Amino acid sequence: MARGLTERGRAKADRQTALLKEAARLFAARGFSGVSLEELGAAVGVSGPAVYRHFANKQALLGAILVSVSERLLSGGRAVVESASTPLEQLRALIEFHVAFALSDADVIRVQDRDLASLADEDRHAVRRLQREYVELWIEVLAAVHPDRPVNDLRVRAHACFGLINSTPHSVRALRDAPADEDVSQILESMAFAALTA
Repeated sequence: MARGLTERGRAKADRQTALLKEAARLFAARGFSGVSLEELGAAVGVSGPAVYRHFANKQALLGAILVSVSERLLSGGRAVVESASTPLEQLRALIEFHVAFALSDADVIRVQDRDLASLADEDRHAVRRLQREYVELWIEVLAAVHPDRPVNDLRVRAHACFGLINSTPHSVRALRDAPADEDVSQILESMAFAALTA
């Protein structure tokens, strides 16, 4: 009996993960308001009302996507900083981490850019807080690399770097002869490191 419950629990977790992935894909393609619960359910092989077994509503699903990715960015960023020993190694590790995120989660970046305002207030505040902490992590590392530069200078550098990295997967994939993700990754990492260490 316990084994059956475990299998049901695993199936539910897998369905929830699939819903998050498909919702990010559909929201990225058509916008939060352009996707119905029925379409979300159909994307993972269930009815629209069955989505309510996993999320209270479509807004809660959007919140789960954006809050969880913000948590993952912050915890992952902290982990790579802690694993490196010098400021330059920390910076390189942060850049590599963020480039990998941007290439694997381009849909989520597009959803956040367009649909952040559609979040419930509580989720929007959580996303903003987590993002501020992530930016501050970068600024701490940049301050160690450039101890003579003011914080506002470092903040501009960090945000400019995010703009470079976050926007590129969308524009590159629109090219007819798009390079492989490994090549894009190397280009972005070298450009970001050169810009942030200039």
